Amino acid sequence: MDMLHNRPALIADLGAIIDELDAKGRLIRIKSKVNSKHDLVGIATEYEGGGSAVLFENVEGYDVPVFIGLYWSRELLADLFSYDELELPQYIADRIGSWHQNPIYPEIVMHGPVLEIIESEVDLGKIPIPVHALGDAGPYLDAAVVITKDPETSIRNTSIQRFLVIDKNTLAINIDSGRHLELCLNKAAQRGQDLHLTINIGVGPGLHFAASAPAEAAPFGTDELGIACAFHGEPLRLAKGYHSRVEIIADAMYALECSITPGDLIDEGPFAEVTGNYAYREPRPRVKVISIHHRRKPIFHSILPGKEVHNSVGLLGETNVLNLLQKQIPGVKDVYFSHGGCGFYHAIVQISQVRAGWGKQAIMAAFAAFPPLKMVTVVDDDVDIRKPSDVEWAMATRLDGKSGIVQIEEAFGHGLNPTFDDYIGTKIGFNATRPFPFSPQFDRVEMKNMDISKLRIRGKKKK
Repeated sequence: MDMLHNRPALIADLGAIIDELDAKGRLIRIKSKVNSKHDLVGIATEYEGGGSAVLFENVEGYDVPVFIGLYWSRELLADLFSYDELELPQYIADRIGSWHQNPIYPEIVMHGPVLEIIESEVDLGKIPIPVHALGDAGPYLDAAVVITKDPETSIRNTSIQRFLVIDKNTLAINIDSGRHLELCLNKAAQRGQDLHLTINIGVGPGLHFAASAPAEAAPFGTDELGIACAFHGEPLRLAKGYHSRVEIIADAMYALECSITPGDLIDEGPFAEVTGNYAYREPRPRVKVISIHHRRKPIFHSILPGKEVHNSVGLLGETNVLNLLQKQIPGVKDVYFSHGGCGFYHAIVQISQVRAGWGKQAIMAAFAAFPPLKMVTVVDDDVDIRKPSDVEWAMATRLDGKSGIVQIEEAFGHGLNPTFDDYIGTKIGFNATRPFPFSPQFDRVEMKNMDISKLRIRGKKKK
């Protein structure tokens, strides 16, 4: 039976997740005193991509631990859901599909762990928010889930944004162009109103996936919190805000009630983004923190800008592209968003060709399915799309440089990609599939598969 039907609270509660990782031998506890400015993230980077997450138990100047690493390994994340790593994308797609077909709705509760402490004074300096990269402008919230409401319809909207700490009660937020949060802010501006929002820190992956779902899977006007319910297998627990009509996550570690006055800007950036570059500094919306709620013994959650984003935000994009392509393109078998492509700029599509032309069609469909993509590479089903050398082999031996490259100029892309100035740039697709119908010169060499487990062998295989 699906683990989520047995223990739905596990996926909803970061504290329970940390205990589960510890029980599975997947938690590294750092007991030495660590400074939250650069040192903490520098240490976490040494463990990035491994099979264990990291809990910093002794952060200098704070009595709150810091947790990092939940998303930097798909194998770790899949194990938490009791799935195989390669099954994880399809599982996520199935959960989102379940939300569309049989939605479960959040419920409002009167009590929850996040309401255990309501701070009498707003002071962000009491929270161990790390300074990540050496060139960052200051401490950043980068794993918090934002909830707001459409000023016209009151339908909730959920997203993940980055927030720079300015002072004890002020943040600066980056909102990518075209995001649903920007639409809500624009509607508030048209009405002459402030936009209220809550920032929820230390939540489970079901909620993180709901907030990361691309617009193509969760259009504006739908309450993405239902996706979290689908992952939990039961309603997500919300508590009413004390200072606004926007709810907070009852099982979060921290919840901040906030407001944005449209047009009130403050400098934000630079910040180490998913691209491996620094996002530049410019005026962005100022966020006023009205109140802070938290557990009696909270744990602060942060993510690294590399593999953790690749395996959370990118994983959602990957599953959405696979879902859409399989409905439109005959023979599409798998999709992978490569880490070298920053998790959501390069999609590799595996296809079992049924006729000529579908490889190039898959390129165009992938771009339409996920606008942040800059590159799409299509390969045959004898190529391992998760093995860079295999993909490169297909490009070197099967790509026709004259007819197999698709170039789309002046296309909308992702503003954090430095090659997309003001969100506009050139996208490129590579059809690295065999010409159809197939001819022998493109056949791949094959060897007989043998079981060597029962052979009498002297000596050890060199790794």
